[in-house]
Amino acid sequence: MKTLIDVRTPAEFQAGNVPGSINIPLNEIPHRIEEIRAIQGPIDLCCLSGGRSGQATAYLRAQGIDCNNAGGWMSNL
Repeated sequence: MKTLIDVRTPAEFQAGNVPGSINIPLNEIPHRIEEIRAIQGPIDLCCLSGGRSGQATAYLRAQGIDCNNAGGWMSNL
């Protein structure tokens, strides 16, 4: 089962999100590495348009975490 991490701000996430997705804002990603490492299975990241999730994907891959940029959250509904 894939895990979808939404890296938008909490306010953006509350305004609309993919059911079952996890909100970890982009600025919190470095502080929550161990939590993300513990996720079993594929990890996809999304945001509003794919820019922030692209940054998060690059950072996590550099930390050895297998993940993919899923682009804008609405395309994951």
